[in-house]
Amino acid sequence: MAKGLAFVALSLIIGVLQSANAEVPAIFILGDSTVDVGTNNYLPDSNITANFPHNGVDFPFQRATGRFSNGLNTADFLAKYFGFKRSPVSFLSLNGTLAIKKRKFRGVNFASAGSGLLDITGQTSTQKANVVPMGEQVYQFSMVYNDLVASKGTSEAQNFLAKSLIFISVGSNDIVGNHYSKNPIPKEQVIPNLAVVYEKHLRNLISFGARKFGIISVPPVGCCPSQRVSANGECLKELNDQAEAFFSTMDTLMRNLSYENKDIKYSLGNAFNITKPIIDNPQNSSFTDVKNACCGNGTLPCTPLASLCSNRHKYLFWDMFHPTQDASRLVASILFIGDSRFATPINSSQLAEA
Repeated sequence: MAKGLAFVALSLIIGVLQSANAEVPAIFILGDSTVDVGTNNYLPDSNITANFPHNGVDFPFQRATGRFSNGLNTADFLAKYFGFKRSPVSFLSLNGTLAIKKRKFRGVNFASAGSGLLDITGQTSTQKANVVPMGEQVYQFSMVYNDLVASKGTSEAQNFLAKSLIFISVGSNDIVGNHYSKNPIPKEQVIPNLAVVYEKHLRNLISFGARKFGIISVPPVGCCPSQRVSANGECLKELNDQAEAFFSTMDTLMRNLSYENKDIKYSLGNAFNITKPIIDNPQNSSFTDVKNACCGNGTLPCTPLASLCSNRHKYLFWDMFHPTQDASRLVASILFIGDSRFATPINSSQLAEA
């Protein structure tokens, strides 16, 4: 199923690129390592980084940019499908200079590996900035909004943002982090608590002009190589159950939010439904290894000394947690053109035209 859908999606993408691109002046990315393009490189105290080999082995010139991937990630492919070269650059790489007055300003990536909806997620010390949590990412977005207003005026800035796309991929680190926490939130309260915080962040983004949201839900995190290690090679059911519950909760949240705010449009991507069938039936996909990490053994991060698979396009997972470039391409293509099984109430290409 996944292989067939990807073929159909990629063949249709070419046909919609031009019209979608015309409707998208900029793309803004918020979230975690699934869409981070190097934010943590600029955090001196962060140990959640990927700016070293073997990361980037399939990126142009084999550059390790900070992406947790052998090449491009989901943010890059989504941007490419809208006519961009790849994801916009990291906010922190701009050093406070957005160059909004320049004609080529087309968005920013705020995502930070290890971050989550909760401020505490990914932070190993209250005194140091290990990651940029969602709350801080939203604040950075507000800074962009203020710069746009200063440069273009309020009306033009709001029109610019209303046509732009806001992609958010977050929640996995909150779920996994809480599972291993010494003081976890009770199981029945985890997802409702995360939804409350997510709603707060979305409302803040709306107040700063965001109108079109591409929400990427949590994938089956219990099937990552790192989690299989602790479950005797099987997927960790508790984490997958929470990932599914997260999507259902976000579905309700986004329905209510769009009902309340009539000018809000959204596409809620079901990363669980996209990925789990591949894991369960790899023979129906182009992947032959859906359990192991291509880089490393699943228990340790990808480093220059880690083992590296040679047939990377056959692996679903790049390292302990993250997808390979081919897996990210597949996910992005289905988010872009997939049907209601994978994106609701519309897909990303339809979101651009909404």
